Amino acid sequence: MASFNDTVIDDFRAKDGVLGGHFEGKTVLLLHVPGRKSGKDFVNPLVAAPYEGSYLVCGSGGGAPETPQWVANVEAVDGPLTVEIGSDTVQADHRVVRAERDADWETLYGVWRAYWPDAAGYETKTDRKFPVVVVTPR
Repeated sequence: MASFNDTVIDDFRAKDGVLGGHFEGKTVLLLHVPGRKSGKDFVNPLVAAPYEGSYLVCGSGGGAPETPQWVANVEAVDGPLTVEIGSDTVQADHRVVRAERDADWETLYGVWRAYWPDAAGYETKTDRKFPVVVVTPR
């Protein structure tokens, strides 16, 4: 049985990145990240708020108590990541922004939160501050 993410990935690729339903009108990208321990390529479908030539994705995990593993995997990557945006597959630079460390977290998280209204519900499920990843296609 396919997982929710597998279904989203299949739909994304079949429809050149234009999704309907709950994602209607929103940008979704597929972020390819090697596992920091396994080296296996993981593909993560993520709501991506356009921002100044980049995209903001968030490690909300739908409000899970722990930060998703893909965020730690991104932090372990030195160099570009592969991203699928629409029908294009490109290399992208990245920067993980955390509330406890980065002065621009509040601004960037605010942009993502405004773009993805479900974020308000995620915030009610946990006390953690969700990391934001700035993804900049090359």
